[in-house]
Amino acid sequence: MATTVVRTAPAVICEILKVVRKQHITPGMLRVVLGGEGILKFAGVKPGFNNKIYIPPAGETTIVFPVYENGAWVSPPGAVKPVVRTYTLRALDLEKKEMYLDFVVHGDSGPASAWALKAVPGDILGVAMKAETPALYPEADWFLLAGDQTALPVLSVILETLPAHVKGVALLEVPGQAEEQPIQTKADMIISWLHNPHPGTGTLLQDMVRNVIIPDRGTQRRFIYAAGESAAIKAIRQYLRKEQDITSDELDAYAYWKYGTAEELSAMERHQEAHS
Repeated sequence: MATTVVRTAPAVICEILKVVRKQHITPGMLRVVLGGEGILKFAGVKPGFNNKIYIPPAGETTIVFPVYENGAWVSPPGAVKPVVRTYTLRALDLEKKEMYLDFVVHGDSGPASAWALKAVPGDILGVAMKAETPALYPEADWFLLAGDQTALPVLSVILETLPAHVKGVALLEVPGQAEEQPIQTKADMIISWLHNPHPGTGTLLQDMVRNVIIPDRGTQRRFIYAAGESAAIKAIRQYLRKEQDITSDELDAYAYWKYGTAEELSAMERHQEAHS
């Protein structure tokens, strides 16, 4: 007798939120504050995790989310299909009913950047996240954090939440001094800002990772979180796994974007690299 497999939709919260206000954290980083009663539905999620944002087509006054059918998410038809991008939940204030998303802005060259720059209070944005998220990182004594400007939201959350006993190094690559952000941490972290005026090019970040002295596994619990451009993250992952004997449990490495390629075109390749 054949076994019937029932595939139910994963627990995902989909809400249409409204822009409350905007703030430039740096010239190239724009914080968009979203609000609405729907914020309370995200009480089970933690800052630092990724969400999907849904930008409505021009002229649309609502957002049509994909539906879950036969084990897969199905997008709406082209006329109402929103632009979908992946962003980090920077912060969540349930008391104020506010959600904070940080956008690296680079003019109209990308739909998310263009939307963030043009957005005004009252504009809508769709947000989808898993209803429950685990801890962002495991317990450890020593951390190495490495990433470019796109990773600043998640790396900032990690730095802000690390306990005081933690030691380690944070390597943060930005285009220049004007893009450095104030980040508070209780941990004993050495924070180094690396300046690369041409994001996605060169080997600055991976070279600096190679300069970090990683403690022996037997002396301290170690954890490394790296995120940013695909080629840089691939090089960092290979170095740590093959030359430093870092185990998969000690490393999270995420390719957020690929130089010269739009997100929807590089997503599959980046996913494959993350699991190589």
